[in-house]
Amino acid sequence: MQQFWVPRRIVMAGIAVAILVWCAFSLNWTWLADPKYQALILKGIWTTTWILVVTQVLGLLLAIPLGLAQAAGPWWLAMPSSAFCGLIRGTPLLLQLWLLYYGIGSLFPSIPWIRDSSLWPILRQAWPYAVLALTLSVAGYSGEVMRGAFKGVAHGQLEAAKAMGMPRLTIFRRIWLPQAMQRVLPTLGGETVLTLKSTPLVATITVIDIYAVSSRIRQDTFVVYEPLLLLAVVYMIIAGIIVALFRWLENRVPKRTA
Repeated sequence: MQQFWVPRRIVMAGIAVAILVWCAFSLNWTWLADPKYQALILKGIWTTTWILVVTQVLGLLLAIPLGLAQAAGPWWLAMPSSAFCGLIRGTPLLLQLWLLYYGIGSLFPSIPWIRDSSLWPILRQAWPYAVLALTLSVAGYSGEVMRGAFKGVAHGQLEAAKAMGMPRLTIFRRIWLPQAMQRVLPTLGGETVLTLKSTPLVATITVIDIYAVSSRIRQDTFVVYEPLLLLAVVYMIIAGIIVALFRWLENRVPKRTA
């Protein structure tokens, strides 16, 4: 605690407090009292949060087999997996999102069996394409991370487990995957924060996330800076929760060494 109260940190804390006080009393926050905007803000935060959670979970579930295929799979699995990760990492997320929504999504209305199916009420909305684009993005980046994590596990441990007669699935579930996940948790935390900062792109295909809500408030009220400051605070809070969660997970996961 004594190390925290060094002169430079005291000065920085004082500057931060001064900025917060100035923002609170000098800027126009009257629009926050409008129930319409309060409901929109809560809806936007919820949309951003559930899109982030769903895409991270689905993306990680895809990243594990992608990483495993590149680390230990046969060439006919390793090459497509490597090509997929290279394609996702080498092209902008906005381009991927627009190709899915304005490209593939625009073809569905011309296909009768899709337009007449029970899935059409879902496929005609924008959020499935946002979830798919972000999921593929997470899978591409995290798949490369998982490849390095799988290769980082000592090969001798896997050979010893085989010599003891353990089935391959048991080796993967009890030895290989837990150690790989332990190694990669800090990186996955950073990837999750990056995904959070990519979610505003979904507003370009009419998904109403917190960024879209901020833009609407600015258009309605002609107040520019205040909605953007609120947007920054929301993202910082969510990012802080993500960092704290992954640090908690890092402390909970037993440390295993090669």
